Amino acid sequence: MGDGASSYRRFLSGDDYAIGEIIDEYKDGLILYVSTISGNFSIAEEIVEETFVRIAIKQPAFSGKSSFKTWLYSIAKYTAVDYMRKHKPFSFVSFQDCTETSDMTDIENQLIKCEQKKMLHRAMGTLKRDYRQVLHLSFFEDMNNSDIADIMGKSNRQVENLIYNAKKSLKAKLEKEGFRYDEF
Repeated sequence: MGDGASSYRRFLSGDDYAIGEIIDEYKDGLILYVSTISGNFSIAEEIVEETFVRIAIKQPAFSGKSSFKTWLYSIAKYTAVDYMRKHKPFSFVSFQDCTETSDMTDIENQLIKCEQKKMLHRAMGTLKRDYRQVLHLSFFEDMNNSDIADIMGKSNRQVENLIYNAKKSLKAKLEKEGFRYDEF
């Protein structure tokens, strides 16, 4: 699995199949990430589609100052903010309702294999938006604090504090539900 940068360069050079490679590699993770911002799985799918349309049509420059994944997730975040601003007010569907749709179940079964991770994912849906985002990027997308800071528009120190407070909040919610673990 590449970082997507080479596929994007090929796309910019005229290889239309390369954008499909990018979509295949990043779509599912982006949908789950954007759903932490929008709180709605269906809207997250629309926002991710819009993200890929923006990349295909506008062809923004990728400078290489960050990883391709960080760059792509930043574009998705700003696309989500734009979408939410344009479509105010929109109705939120609870995260529990989203997990009942067949599309979410399919993606969830692919990306979150074991039962503990499913419980963790559902508990994360009840956290504040910044907490959901920082935990998703850190644990599910395996990004470092610097990349997370770039995506969220925060300093490294703010990200460290967010991760600490988000873990603390998540731990309390999981313990309340009876979740047991050695160390989080």
